[in-house]
Amino acid sequence: MEYKKQGINTICTHVGELEDTQYKGAVSPLYMSTSYAFEDVDIKRYPRYFNTPNQKALSEKIAALEHAEDAMIFGSGMAAVSTALLAFLKAGDHVVLQNMLYGGTYNLITKQFENFGISYSFTEGLKPSDFEAKIRENTKVIYVETPSNPLLTITDLAAIAELTKKYKLVSMIDNTFASPVNQNPIDFGIDVIIHSATKYMGGHSDICAGAVASSRSNMERIFQLAINLGGSLSDYTVWLLERSIKTMGIRVKQQNKNAMHLAEYLDGNANIKKVYYPGLKSHPDHALAKSQMHGFGGMLSFELIEAIDATEFRKALKLIKSSMSLAGVESTMLSPTQTSHALLSEEDRYKQGISDGLIRFSIGIEEPEDLIKDIEQALREIKVSQPALKS
Repeated sequence: MEYKKQGINTICTHVGELEDTQYKGAVSPLYMSTSYAFEDVDIKRYPRYFNTPNQKALSEKIAALEHAEDAMIFGSGMAAVSTALLAFLKAGDHVVLQNMLYGGTYNLITKQFENFGISYSFTEGLKPSDFEAKIRENTKVIYVETPSNPLLTITDLAAIAELTKKYKLVSMIDNTFASPVNQNPIDFGIDVIIHSATKYMGGHSDICAGAVASSRSNMERIFQLAINLGGSLSDYTVWLLERSIKTMGIRVKQQNKNAMHLAEYLDGNANIKKVYYPGLKSHPDHALAKSQMHGFGGMLSFELIEAIDATEFRKALKLIKSSMSLAGVESTMLSPTQTSHALLSEEDRYKQGISDGLIRFSIGIEEPEDLIKDIEQALREIKVSQPALKS
């Protein structure tokens, strides 16, 4: 069947299903075995080889969602990131990365790559010229993340793809914040797509997983390293992830809608100094985001005015959870300096524009009016406890 002719919710629901031939159940059966026959079989199946029935079926679904030829499921987003990068880099090679990245990826690069003999450069900005200026004779990969974590900056995917083809490099993107619902980088010429499937694919804050999608030739290269690194995912979690992806389309579309509503509210609130959301016309990358995204996503960040302590504000919330991770059906807020980017030095966070008072807001599927009421009651509580703020 031609998946590109199907709608996103149809792909989420039906592609990669396993048929229950014995009992005709409506959902994919779960194959928990870690030991399979090796004689008189077409495929020698083994969990670490990413080819159990549930693993292969879910990989087909993710490939279809990302318009890719093939995909693989990993035990975490960082397992996906590290395996994808190291599959295309060896000692003596060089990688160019954008200057705003998820803290875990940044830490992997800055703390480990020199041990592998791999050099790296971070761009000064996000223009194509910023990336081109860092390319060397031994450069092999350009790595981007858009929208970025946590400031929601946008990188021009078509321009990056054109640049990598010009220099015969491999382009990679962390597409976690967008999800396949909002952005399909392969359509713009990007080579390798990476996800923390813990986030929008899982969507219920109860799964830890990663995913990589690309061409069959690229995935074969990634597979050859992956089977040695051993970052496979248990079949029970694979089964849960397939269940979750079935509702990803409707979840993310509602989160897009809610996030736009909350971004506009926060942007007009006198207690908020700055809002970072690509759906706002005031966002410097709004036009670019509109040209390459189907929706602006369920993530935003904001800074309170200096007089309001960000920690005290989060503690005063009653409905919105102060919690790590993102993209669940429940709304959460966190401090990037204490969580996602805690491994970065204060200087490195400053370079990326991440202040101690920055709050990352993952919008869920609740009624937006209820989320606004919670924010307003938290602000009122702080003002009661700090009389100087009343004016």
